[in-house]
Amino acid sequence: MENHDVRQVTDSRVLAAMAHPLRRRLMDVLKVHGPSTVGQLAERTGQAPANVSHHLKVLAGAELVAEAPDLARDRRERWWQLVNRGLRWSNSDFDSDPAGRAVADAATSLNLDRHVSLARAWHATDEATQAEWDDGPFSTDRWLHLTPEELAELGREVIDLLARWADRDVPDDGRDRKPVFVFAYGVPARP
Repeated sequence: MENHDVRQVTDSRVLAAMAHPLRRRLMDVLKVHGPSTVGQLAERTGQAPANVSHHLKVLAGAELVAEAPDLARDRRERWWQLVNRGLRWSNSDFDSDPAGRAVADAATSLNLDRHVSLARAWHATDEATQAEWDDGPFSTDRWLHLTPEELAELGREVIDLLARWADRDVPDDGRDRKPVFVFAYGVPARP
């Protein structure tokens, strides 16, 4: 299953625009909550509206977010939305440009830091909050023996599984569903 709403990034300027913790977080908030105003984004991130506006302009310059004028109730209200639901890049696409490769490496590092910080934040929550979720949160790891092609196949299967859950119609059954962050990495490594 190929998701055409995932942008393949090959321009280091786009990675540089998103390689900032607040801009990365703004993109996450837009992904989870959908189109939002600056005020809503400021409230959800705990940032000043002027700071949010500045970072949205940087993201818009990289065509990562765009205004959604059809949602505005008047001329002063400005709504923002993601241009694509996801981004992907390969650091090797930037091998011919040392500066571009440094930006890609930094974006990859920021991405990993963001993923780990979300997992750490969950483990730092109070026992009552954790008890609400019972056995839901999970962690798993495995050591596998794979060829590069098998790792690519496994990656496609994991991505397809997560896409199926992300793209499903959420049941209208009155149950409270909260945002849940799921991430997976499969990388060659030595034990």
